[in-house]
Amino acid sequence: MLIGGFQKFTLIDYPGKLACIIFTQGCNLRCPYCYNRSLVLPELFDPPIPEEEVFNLLLKRKGFLEGVVITGGEPTVQPDLGDFLKKIKEMGFLVKLDTNGTRPEIIKPLINKGLIDYIAMDVKAPLYKYKEVTKTEFETGNIVRSIKLIMESGVEYEFRTTVVKEQLSRDDVIKIGEMIRGARRYALQKFLVTDSLLDPSFKYMHSYSEAELEELGKVLRKYIREVIIR
Repeated sequence: MLIGGFQKFTLIDYPGKLACIIFTQGCNLRCPYCYNRSLVLPELFDPPIPEEEVFNLLLKRKGFLEGVVITGGEPTVQPDLGDFLKKIKEMGFLVKLDTNGTRPEIIKPLINKGLIDYIAMDVKAPLYKYKEVTKTEFETGNIVRSIKLIMESGVEYEFRTTVVKEQLSRDDVIKIGEMIRGARRYALQKFLVTDSLLDPSFKYMHSYSEAELEELGKVLRKYIREVIIR
């Protein structure tokens, strides 16, 4: 595993659990609003943290932490992800996986083997805008397959979208809601300007206001059981 970072404690990244976060290096998308460019662009990678160091830290936190969040970058581009998750599960931790949903063929066996307890999938845009928003060409049918797989998995899950006003219109967000109709939970995430954006020009872009997101949430609750604003 190419591990680019380790956060020892979080109360917000694994709903209802005390957790830590492991950040993997590498991603197959190039979303300009991404705030982890040092985990996406290979030329910015720091030397990876050795797995042994991470597992030693986890061992010390057994009995205190309940879960481990695997995020990135995009974890499913890691060829040894399954083996890594298996080791974490064998230590007694719950596992939450953050993914962009582009690789359902990787997600499915992880679920089937019981290696994931919670999965959070970013739905970047309605299908017709995926290339524009992610700046990447790929088979968007994989997004539909991942959504269906996750919703039918029996695993706790959420979908989420980072909403940049210049990228996604109100109608675009509603189309996402229709695409995940019947989902348990959907999070609308405010776009935050940071110094580490993948595309520095996005520091001039905007998020929707709290009131605008709340209004969108009311509409989306026609399709989704729980809509939250982050």
